[in-house]
Amino acid sequence: MSTAPKKSKKKKPNQRALPLKAILVAGLGLLVLVVVLLWSSLFKSYPVEGKKQMLAIGTGDTYSGFIDRLAKEKQVSFPIILKLYQKFIINDTLKAGVYEIHQGMSVREVMDLISNSENAQMNRILVIEGTSFKQLIDALNADPLVTHEIGKLPYEQILKELNIPYSHPEGLFAPNTYFFAKGETDRKILKDLYLRQVKALDRAWENRATGLPYKDKYEALIMASIIEKETSVDSELQQVSGVFVRRLQQGMRLQTDPTVIYGMGDNYKGNITRQDLRTPTAYNTYTINGLPPTPIALPSQKAIEAAMHPDSSDNVYFVATGNGGHKFTSNLQDHNRAVQEYLSVIRAKN
Repeated sequence: MSTAPKKSKKKKPNQRALPLKAILVAGLGLLVLVVVLLWSSLFKSYPVEGKKQMLAIGTGDTYSGFIDRLAKEKQVSFPIILKLYQKFIINDTLKAGVYEIHQGMSVREVMDLISNSENAQMNRILVIEGTSFKQLIDALNADPLVTHEIGKLPYEQILKELNIPYSHPEGLFAPNTYFFAKGETDRKILKDLYLRQVKALDRAWENRATGLPYKDKYEALIMASIIEKETSVDSELQQVSGVFVRRLQQGMRLQTDPTVIYGMGDNYKGNITRQDLRTPTAYNTYTINGLPPTPIALPSQKAIEAAMHPDSSDNVYFVATGNGGHKFTSNLQDHNRAVQEYLSVIRAKN
């Protein structure tokens, strides 16, 4: 009796080995991904110009805004990692002030640094739009946290010390909240404020509207300072600019009170008389044609932009309403009516 040969059983492949290998490969890949993410965000070097620099954090600044700025400047590749780190590890808010950042510090180290108010240097100079260079210098000279080097020199000498190619300092320094380290020199503070203003002016000049009656960007800065002094309402800046630009284009005198006040200097006691309007000075735009020789205040970036982009109306007059803001008109008859309305409001209040 013959028996059929037994079929040999084939060994099944090790079903456990393949999944284990796949898990190891996947785990290794995930680890590599995590390392890449962490390096590209948390452990990447924070960009520092030179060996160290000061990082200013203003009141109201947020970690989200700080991280978004780093991402926009392509300093980090995965901002979500930083935001998760801030939320779950730091779990705190930014502290306003100035921080000293050293070359070689990682983004994580900087984030940790600016979350601790003990690391902050809270010194600051507040330069308000429309104030004068004299007020800025007086504030610097009175600040005990500033190292005084040049602030008490004559203005012309200050400009020479800062290598500024102008003969008059007015308008050349940006009105900003300026954070600085304790002991910072007035030389450094003034130079930084000057560079900020130059940058704002250059950018606005490059993008200016066509047909403006300025010979150069310095004349535009002069106009910006007048606009700054004429209104504190941001929505009116371009309208005021439009009035003065059209007056220049039509050969009209600017006839703006702030220039008269600036030209009076220390003789101004709070009121302008008719005699003041008739008294010639280099800045009295009731007696001179065109622009005054220099700015009359420190104009903000908004005022500079307005000087470069006047409105397109035909208004050449404006007067205060008495209730905030101004009434703009295109002819003398309407202007005189607006003046009478203003006087009625003032009489009613008194």
